[in-house]
Amino acid sequence: MIPRLLVLIALAAAAAPTHPSPAQAARPQVGSKKFTESVILGEVVTHLSLQAGDRPVHRKEVGGTRVLWNALLSGEIDVYPEYTGTIAQELLAGQNLTAEAEIRAALERAGIRMSRSLGFNNTYAIGMKEETAQLLGIRAISDLRNHPQLRLFLTNEFMDRKDGWPSLRERYRLPHATVRGLDHDLAYRALETGSIQATDLYSTDAEILQHKLRVLKDDLSHFPAYHA
Repeated sequence: MIPRLLVLIALAAAAAPTHPSPAQAARPQVGSKKFTESVILGEVVTHLSLQAGDRPVHRKEVGGTRVLWNALLSGEIDVYPEYTGTIAQELLAGQNLTAEAEIRAALERAGIRMSRSLGFNNTYAIGMKEETAQLLGIRAISDLRNHPQLRLFLTNEFMDRKDGWPSLRERYRLPHATVRGLDHDLAYRALETGSIQATDLYSTDAEILQHKLRVLKDDLSHFPAYHA
């Protein structure tokens, strides 16, 4: 049996875009999203399951949030790493959930069990190259209002999420008219080359230090906690 360190576990059961073989389907199915931290957590889950005597299959980089969530609900995967902010703001949107106990209870009603926190908060953030932010005097997201000429390229999923660009733009009254989507990894390369000036980040990304980025202060407290 998979240990309780896991994040979201299907109590009911099985369809994501790729299908396991009949032999694989009989084994615990671990899913992960298309970014590094999710894959690493999926590997942790897989190794814990192996230590518990299971023969798990880690289906890496299956897709984005909705793809993994639907696969969990249908029973095609048994577990995947998720974040409280994403659950409350995206997956269970409209229920006005804030406390972890409320999120847990709502998931139970959907046949899903959530583990305890894995011990860190990987919230969304907006980042820029340190030298660019320093030159323009930008320290907080609200400062972007004074720089409508900046090129903002945001990750594709962030562009469409309820806790992403639409609500961020409304909350901060950001005037940037042309905001485009791109892949998460490509955003960091674009910041490095100077072809874009700002993008969304995951606050635990190693690339923040690697590329010497300034994480802008969320001075209106737009983003909720994203406990893994």
